[in-house]
Amino acid sequence: MTFVSALGSGVVAGLFFAFSTFMMKALARLPPAQGIAAMQSINVTIIRPSFLAVFLGTAVASLVLGVSALRSWERPDARYLLLGSALYLVGVIGVTGAFNVPRNDALAAVDPAQADAASLWARYVSGWTAWNHVRTAAALGATASFILALRLGRE
Repeated sequence: MTFVSALGSGVVAGLFFAFSTFMMKALARLPPAQGIAAMQSINVTIIRPSFLAVFLGTAVASLVLGVSALRSWERPDARYLLLGSALYLVGVIGVTGAFNVPRNDALAAVDPAQADAASLWARYVSGWTAWNHVRTAAALGATASFILALRLGRE
């Protein structure tokens, strides 16, 4: 389960990294109506079984590993399992639910042709990307923690 969590959090970190480093910048370069329409499409398209299996499956595995770490705290890998779990559950799942999804929901209600679309889009890109940086760092930290747990668990 630790290996699966390391892989899952690594895949999620890569996805978020791509959005933070070039996807959002590319969308922001488009005229606002096109950027809004493209992001609205992305937000609908990403809700696929393949993405959800990795994104939520890693959350379930992280939860199990976190509980397991608390129950066997004396194990050398327990601290890294708990840290990886906390980073993924709070920094990825928590931040997504509290900050990115509400922004996505608000953007879904925007008509790209409305008069204030450009200012709404600018605020969306800025706020969404900032919280995506947090998710990227958390997923990457979770990946590293799970890898360290794997290493310590073998000793």
